[in-house]
Amino acid sequence: MKQFPLRAALLATAVCIAPIAHAETPADTLVVAAQIDDIISLDPAQSFEFSGNDVDNNLYDRLVDFDPLDQNAGIKPSLAEGWEVTDGGKTITLTMRDGVKFHSGNPVRAEDAAWSLQRAVKLNKSPAFILNQFGFTPANVDQMITADGNKIILKLDQPYAQSFVLNCLASNVASVVDKETVIANAEGEDFGNAWLSTNDAGSGPYKLATWRPNEAVQFTANDEYWQGAPTMKRVIVRHVQESSAQRLLLEQGDIDVARNLTPTDVEGLAGNDALTVGTEPKGRILYMGLSQKDPILSKPEVVEAMKYLVDYAGMEGSFLKGQWKTHQNFLPEGYLGASEDNPWTYDIEKASQILTDAGITSGTVKTVVRDIREYIDVAQTLQGAMAQVGLTLEIQQMTGAQVLDAYRARQVPIFIGEWGPDYADPNTNASTFAYNPNNADDAKLSQLAWRNSWAVPDDMNKATIAATLEGDTDKRIQMYQDIQQEYREIAPIIPLFQKIEQVGIQKNVKNWTTGGAVSSVFYRQVTKE
Repeated sequence: MKQFPLRAALLATAVCIAPIAHAETPADTLVVAAQIDDIISLDPAQSFEFSGNDVDNNLYDRLVDFDPLDQNAGIKPSLAEGWEVTDGGKTITLTMRDGVKFHSGNPVRAEDAAWSLQRAVKLNKSPAFILNQFGFTPANVDQMITADGNKIILKLDQPYAQSFVLNCLASNVASVVDKETVIANAEGEDFGNAWLSTNDAGSGPYKLATWRPNEAVQFTANDEYWQGAPTMKRVIVRHVQESSAQRLLLEQGDIDVARNLTPTDVEGLAGNDALTVGTEPKGRILYMGLSQKDPILSKPEVVEAMKYLVDYAGMEGSFLKGQWKTHQNFLPEGYLGASEDNPWTYDIEKASQILTDAGITSGTVKTVVRDIREYIDVAQTLQGAMAQVGLTLEIQQMTGAQVLDAYRARQVPIFIGEWGPDYADPNTNASTFAYNPNNADDAKLSQLAWRNSWAVPDDMNKATIAATLEGDTDKRIQMYQDIQQEYREIAPIIPLFQKIEQVGIQKNVKNWTTGGAVSSVFYRQVTKE
């Protein structure tokens, strides 16, 4: 097969050499530049990083999934052509689609789907908790998830909301793998984990050609794909760390898509008739956490005032321009129950009055910030606003690992950073922002509420659990909106902005999508004119 050159040498010198003649990628090949050095494993039972999930989303199918061109349409059938809920909501029976084959040529069976879910629970890697929420454990999963002919039967420990279960079944950890192929490549009791970390055993629109860590991932089209053969016969995703290098490659025609452009480089594409910029909201939330251990930040008046000391519009219009938008709710746009209410504005006078009325005219807060430019800029902007009301913010920069270690130990007074949803259901964020069943230091929980030492009110804890059990979707939506309304009024963990992914694209590339807020990137519908 003809190989499209990666021209790796250009990566190291892209910003130091004179422009070369304009190139053009082959008509049947999509070439993407992205930062993909976060990939640890391609096993869907282990992959929990953005780039790894992007890869798996194109190698594997799930029982249910999202429409690549309309993620807002909600869950639709995929390998399961339909499902039935019985036993008062505690049993879900999914009927498998006929005629689908894995890349190996083996048929996709209910047995494969059941084994895939059982395998993920037994491996118990990071994403297994998504399935464990329904009462599945390594000890009981063989009895709780079974196959019978062309049906897969899930017995849940409680009658959860159907939307909650289906959204979790659309997550990467629920990908269906080829049981026979994986078992044939297993090492000891690893359920094929070592082999599947660098190989694929899926039924998706693409097959894995090669993955070279920190360099490239290459896909080849599955021409027998049950939803139709992809137009792009090959997809090459190149690791290009710097925005300026991605922009140069795009302008030269060496790539079709650049995924990690800074606002400056996005603006630099203006006027280039061969290129366009695509924008999609993603699920990530940039937020500010106020530790309730801090003697100043624990005062309700300070929490309220801090919400008016954030220059939302100013930051959105400057260093966050085009890549973050004001969003003051913990559920991202695109999620069931998301709210569009943004009640806070930058108001120094109002913040000052709130603090003065409470007798607070001075104070010092220390914090640490990860050494990412936009986090630092947010912190410094906040520092200037706090100074105007008599509060001093001392900022110390650290590496991401150092900041996270301190944050997870509840030692960061003001945390500025991102939270990305783990699966496409509102509980993924509600259960971390608005749920904390044990605020003791020795609880060592992972919820953001716990990390910020916030003892969530009992009624909010109960409401968060109740929302996972509500079978009426309209009522469930209202429950999350009610939780968020109360949350906005009292919570010391303050959502600020929602991520917008800006992508530089050659104009002849059509139907590109990063998966929106609820999914990962899709390649199968991409075409070129």
